[in-house]
Amino acid sequence: MALLGNIGLPIKFHSRSTNFNSKFFDIRKRTIQKPRQLARTAYTVQKHQVDFDFLPDYQRKLEDVRHLLIESRNKDEDPIGSLIFVDAIQRLGISHHYQDEIEAILEHHYVKTSHRIYRFRSLHDIALSFRLFRQRGYHVSADVFNNFKGENGKFKDEVKQDTKGLLELYEATQVSFVGEDILDEAEEFSKRHLNKRVEANLDDYKWSNNIRMRLRHPVRKSITRVTGTNNFLNHGLRGLNGCGQLLGELANMDIRIGRLIYQKELLQVSKWWKGLGLTDELKLVRNQPIKWYTWSMAILIGGVSLSEQRVQLSKSIAFIYLIDDIFDLYGTLDELAIFTEAVDKWDYESMDMLPNYMKTCYKALLDTTNEIGHTVSEKYGYNPINTLKQTWTSLCKAFLVEAEWFASDHLPKAEDYLANGKVSSGVHVVLVHLFYLLGLGPTNKGSICFDDTSTLISCVAAILRLWDDLGSAKDEHQNGNDGSYMECYMIDHDDLTYKQVREHVMNRIAKEWKYLNKECFHLKHWPFQEACLNLARMVPPMYGYDDNQRLPILEEFVNFVLLNPTENLKEIDF
Repeated sequence: MALLGNIGLPIKFHSRSTNFNSKFFDIRKRTIQKPRQLARTAYTVQKHQVDFDFLPDYQRKLEDVRHLLIESRNKDEDPIGSLIFVDAIQRLGISHHYQDEIEAILEHHYVKTSHRIYRFRSLHDIALSFRLFRQRGYHVSADVFNNFKGENGKFKDEVKQDTKGLLELYEATQVSFVGEDILDEAEEFSKRHLNKRVEANLDDYKWSNNIRMRLRHPVRKSITRVTGTNNFLNHGLRGLNGCGQLLGELANMDIRIGRLIYQKELLQVSKWWKGLGLTDELKLVRNQPIKWYTWSMAILIGGVSLSEQRVQLSKSIAFIYLIDDIFDLYGTLDELAIFTEAVDKWDYESMDMLPNYMKTCYKALLDTTNEIGHTVSEKYGYNPINTLKQTWTSLCKAFLVEAEWFASDHLPKAEDYLANGKVSSGVHVVLVHLFYLLGLGPTNKGSICFDDTSTLISCVAAILRLWDDLGSAKDEHQNGNDGSYMECYMIDHDDLTYKQVREHVMNRIAKEWKYLNKECFHLKHWPFQEACLNLARMVPPMYGYDDNQRLPILEEFVNFVLLNPTENLKEIDF
């Protein structure tokens, strides 16, 4: 019952009947339910020379922005200006081109300001610098915000009127750790007064819309490639020095190039999946290569150099779905136990002990995972296959526990359900495979715990599982028990209403984000850190159903990144 991608399906303890609902992404069916449309587009890209006349201009703009970053680093008379510039680049989703320059700017200004962050006098400036420093692993105490409190210990009245300051304060609270009460207070304060401004129409339409967008999609918890343009309006006056148009044009070109790359990668994934022929024998399993690729595209968004990693990661994600469906829809308990034992042994001889319908899947799993191990070995000089196969064993054991719960018609305690559900989410499989695909390998393994209950993996998995349960409550199309965390929690706490339990789940998700912030603060592998965050960031789009049981944020993401011509960013009011 994997979390990763059970979109449009009840996730837990499905009834193993022929009423299986194979609904795909419940977003625009004309594009998402017909992979051939994207395949044709990708084939055109592959077969014919696409008009890349803008590439010289693109390279020139890349270097122009690089020079501006280097220049801004040395402007000590206006340090906040360079930080605003960095934030703008990150919001537009082009920061992967400038990691060294961004690191140099942040290090330079952190050393200069260090414990003197109060020199940035406005709330906006302090909140922005706090967020940028912290999300990059620089220590800044949340006590800096006490400067905006009065003698009564509450935020001063004038802060309520500072829209830009409130927005940046709210953004800063999204990088909080557990126990930082002042940031909890600041989040509630900023959110409440920003909503009041919107309700009272105190700002013009653009600003009101910007406030709504940033409250729904704070930059820390969003895929900026989608939300960046909408959230960029407040950077129009300071720090950019007329560079808004340059950044917009560069981001526009970067998206166009990225789209062509992603379409070619999707074609590779689709061809690989079709070549396995698994759906010919397993008629009920999900046949959704776009969904699987969307996960890997979002996790590793940006960067031509990560193309191979996105394709390989999509293959691992596909098997999470496939094995999930075998456990949900095909196997008896005895057969599932045998399959789990075979995965633990990880040898081709174990195929003989499996039912015929499991043999093809088992062989394909071994072939694909062994191939990934070989790819890592060829590229980086070590083969992580022993660690990779352990992740699949853990996943199958967690699936088996859920199958046993289903067979006994018994719902576990909520915390027992969640502990097992974090493993059955598949997050452990994804992050471990990704770690090695990024080439981090044995020399870095000691700094990251790969146990499937490690804090880093557990945070992301809990966010996925809990959001999944919230989404499932809006998307229940099948018969059978819905043994979600919410249902288990309501049984454990029968004095609570559905609304109270839902609020508890949202608070639990917020707390897991704080744990994740702390883990990422200490994680010094930037690409892997961003991938972990992107996995968590992609959860609301994947499970954020509206009242019509659609996924509007996901629809926007897929259309924007994979399908439709991009908006012309230079027309935005920078």
